[in-house]
Amino acid sequence: MNEDGIEEARSRAKQLAKEKGYILNVDERQLEAVLRGLARNQERYGAGYCPCRIRSGDPKKDQTIICPCVHHEKEIEEEGACHCRLFFKGPSE
Repeated sequence: MNEDGIEEARSRAKQLAKEKGYILNVDERQLEAVLRGLARNQERYGAGYCPCRIRSGDPKKDQTIICPCVHHEKEIEEEGACHCRLFFKGPSE
């Protein structure tokens, strides 16, 4: 895995966070681990599967765990962060 893949994952995550009013994890070490997992999955499997979810191997079924997965909005609303701890609820207005 190369640094370009990690930076691409970071760029996508920043863009999504901005669009949805989220913030990225402020713990740079934890953020980097999640971004590395996303980049690794992109390289290995051709899609940015959430590193905190287990792939079934069925591409159709696994569509639901491509970051941002179908679970992220509910998790952020209920828990303040998604399971991977990539996205957090943004500041209240």
